Amino acid sequence: MTATHALALLLLIVGSCAIAALARRHGVAAPILLVVTGIAASYIPGVSEFRLSPNLVLFAVLPPLVYTTALESSYLNLRDNVRTLALLSVGLVLFTAVVVGWAAQLDVPGLPFAAALTLGAILAPTDAVTTASIGRQLHLPRRLLTVITGESMLNDGTALTLYAVAVSAAAVSVATPSPLSVAGRLIEISAGGIVVGLVLGVVIHRLRMRLRDPLAESALSLLTPFAAYLAADSLHVSGILAVVVTGLYLGHHGGQAHFATRLQDMAVWRVATFVLESVAFALIGLQLRPIIQALGSQDPGRLAGEAAAVLAAVILARIVWVFPSIYLPRWLVPRIRVQDPAPRWQATFVLSWAGLRGVISLAAAAALPADVPQRSLLVFLTFTTVLGTLLVQGLTLPPLIRRLGVRAGPEEERADVLAQAAAQQAASEAGLRRLDQLVAQDPARAPAEVVERLRRLAEYRQAGAWERTPDGQPGGDGQDGQPGGDGQDGHGGEAPSAAFRRLRREMTTAERAEFIRLRDERQIDDEVLDEVLHHLDLEEAMLSRDEWDAAGRDPDPGAGTPVTGLSPALSPAWDVHRPAAGRIEGCDSFPRTSPAMT
Repeated sequence: MTATHALALLLLIVGSCAIAALARRHGVAAPILLVVTGIAASYIPGVSEFRLSPNLVLFAVLPPLVYTTALESSYLNLRDNVRTLALLSVGLVLFTAVVVGWAAQLDVPGLPFAAALTLGAILAPTDAVTTASIGRQLHLPRRLLTVITGESMLNDGTALTLYAVAVSAAAVSVATPSPLSVAGRLIEISAGGIVVGLVLGVVIHRLRMRLRDPLAESALSLLTPFAAYLAADSLHVSGILAVVVTGLYLGHHGGQAHFATRLQDMAVWRVATFVLESVAFALIGLQLRPIIQALGSQDPGRLAGEAAAVLAAVILARIVWVFPSIYLPRWLVPRIRVQDPAPRWQATFVLSWAGLRGVISLAAAAALPADVPQRSLLVFLTFTTVLGTLLVQGLTLPPLIRRLGVRAGPEEERADVLAQAAAQQAASEAGLRRLDQLVAQDPARAPAEVVERLRRLAEYRQAGAWERTPDGQPGGDGQDGQPGGDGQDGHGGEAPSAAFRRLRREMTTAERAEFIRLRDERQIDDEVLDEVLHHLDLEEAMLSRDEWDAAGRDPDPGAGTPVTGLSPALSPAWDVHRPAAGRIEGCDSFPRTSPAMT
């Protein structure tokens, strides 16, 4: 790589991150803005031509993005929706590939069905980055977001497996395989990827439990998605499914890791996701000029018609499949209908419209062998479909969600707050029971003043949790002087926990200024400053978390990270956030008097 190429790559990364940050600040879906900006930049004289490398995307970009999504996904929620996810990530992928292939063969003169089926496999997988960003911004119901993101994780493996089979069939010298052999190969590759991911997840989890070294564990975490992908790929099974299963397993058991490892992993993966997603969507836009140049002098009107037909087939195939897959099992099986009532048609329609395509489709198109018939046209149709779904569906999805009223209602939010408060109370009671056991076992090692302080801490945490509920306490209504869910007591005054947060934040600001003054006067070293500021940062993060809990929003949007959903790095900055440091036991109740208390 020359210095010129290195500079161009650096400018691409910096520019992509700057545009994504601008989109977050103004509440715009970053992927759409990045793609549009990339298209405009591709026609600026002097701008370097960036050709999408399929190997770079499939190995360096896709595994960490999928792994991060899997880590943050709930295995239990995915398991609860396994029927819907199977119908979407397997059935819809196959249905889309066939429908798009059939439409392309009818619309493009002389295109063999194997090549048309290859195009269908390329366009079958969805990309949930934009959809999840919009969904979090507009507060889609959690179950709908789980299905959208889970589908995006799982359908990559199905689509890439079908793609490999279709490409081999599209090659001039290879006979078209039978449907039975395609199905067998699909099962073999998918099952193999799942097994590899599960084995690797178990091995890495046990290794992390033995290491108990946050730096070494974080380093291992950085290598995990690439190791899972390479291990599966070397065995000729699905690397993407291996990454997904590994991430789900480690995420499900993440609570057993060292607290410092969890904090480091969260920060590292969010930054990595932000950069990778920003660059990936900018690259999508930058592909337009080289793709059009590769078509030569073909009729623009004819190309536009073919692109519109393929885009329509992709959109309509999803709508036609989603509604029966959601409602038909409930109509046919009474047990399913009773245990899992059908969702409103508005939510189903939003799901059917949330089929945006992304970088994996472009990477698969760029990897097409040169002997595939009409390769340049297939790449062009892939690009126009990806761009069409991002612009047509991505721009219309927010008003559609608002118009149909598909949002998480106050009941779901209230249930979450009540569940968190109840869980906090149960955990505090468990902690107090353990404290009583330790005091009874060895009173000499449990000083009375320490025990009393720990009891007050537990009581404070219980009271603070219930203050954030709408009723203020179990069975309460915020009246008669009881604290209410808005951070006030029953008489309209400031609740004790709110007063504590306000006063302690003022104290930490003064303490930070004093530490810096002492460093500037050379009374303490920079290393000492870093250590004491680290403690203050953790405590202030906890104070910010508690303010978010009380107010239902992040008091400092620039300081936090999104609460839920897959691929949150490109979410608007004013979306629901929580501080990146997470909750540290004991940091949100009493001022620290020494570093040991952290």
